[in-house]
Amino acid sequence: MIRVTRRRTLKALVVAVVLGSTVAAVGAAAEPRSLTPQQLAGQRVIYSYPGLTPPETLLQRIRTGQAAGVIFFGENISGTAQIASVVTQLRDAAAQSPVKLPLLLMTDQEGGQVRRLPDEPVLSEKQVGQAADPESAAKAAGTGAGNNLASAGMNVNLAPVLDVYRQAGNFIDQYGRSYSMDSRTVGVLGRDFVTAQQATGVAATAKHFPGLGAAPAGSNTDTGPLTLNVSLSDLRTKDEAPYSGAVGAGVKLVMLSWAVYPALDGNRPAGLSSTVIQQELRHGNNFQGVTITDALEAGALRNYGSTGNRAVLAAGAGMDLILASARDVAQGDDVVSGLAAALGNGTLPQAAFTASADRVSALRSSLH
Repeated sequence: MIRVTRRRTLKALVVAVVLGSTVAAVGAAAEPRSLTPQQLAGQRVIYSYPGLTPPETLLQRIRTGQAAGVIFFGENISGTAQIASVVTQLRDAAAQSPVKLPLLLMTDQEGGQVRRLPDEPVLSEKQVGQAADPESAAKAAGTGAGNNLASAGMNVNLAPVLDVYRQAGNFIDQYGRSYSMDSRTVGVLGRDFVTAQQATGVAATAKHFPGLGAAPAGSNTDTGPLTLNVSLSDLRTKDEAPYSGAVGAGVKLVMLSWAVYPALDGNRPAGLSSTVIQQELRHGNNFQGVTITDALEAGALRNYGSTGNRAVLAAGAGMDLILASARDVAQGDDVVSGLAAALGNGTLPQAAFTASADRVSALRSSLH
């Protein structure tokens, strides 16, 4: 279990939002504070940056309370000691923020070929599924991933993948990112990974709901739109089935897919669909934790306008955290500005906005 510290939610912080003015608030230290709409919006944004050294602009956003966290990619990491030093720098900046909550510091440490840090977990999910004792291997991978991230000062892993692949060599199988073609096996091993990793104090993220296991080879929502014509029965009994185990194990985050699923909503990608997020994930699968987008710059969203517009659509559909992962601080700024403007003009209702920010705040409060 993740160690739970004193709960400090944004419901306690936020008193009122006034268009064009500051937001009256009380900080975590029970001192009068003032959070602007930009700062409130920042509580829902994960920033990224290029290279090995975080730029001063990012540190400034953190100091001023306009960022919920940071995602790290391979280009940001030359070794554990180097990234641990960066994390210290980011945490020092956060100590000066008006929002006294730990930053969400995350990466993709799935195992096998998809690892940003050296070392554990060495096995890919497919190798775990093919091990002599898969459950023990999944638990070891979860423990290894958690300890590895914690040693670098990170507190969120964007893993495990719960996609149930359909064909050998397809999109999700080509890098060994799925445990199995059997949904029950994926559910058991995903649950074991989540439980073991979160016992180390590092939050887990189940992805990519409702599932990318049917995506054919050569398809990739990072590069273009993708429609998966999977029946509603197959979606629920095969693709979504592994999430019951992860939710039961208390998984802290769920990442949504950018594919379109006509059986659920033929008009929008899952991460922009309130039907998928609110009805299918939250109501149908009883998930009460934090939802997070996949990369906001993905080619699958090419028809949805600017960065700010994409962020507003995602937030309006029910996404709590927006992943600005283009390795450009300006992208995160565009997300914050878009969300703040939509909050100010009522496009994003205050109650729903605060509920999302509150879930993120509760997650941050539970982590180091």
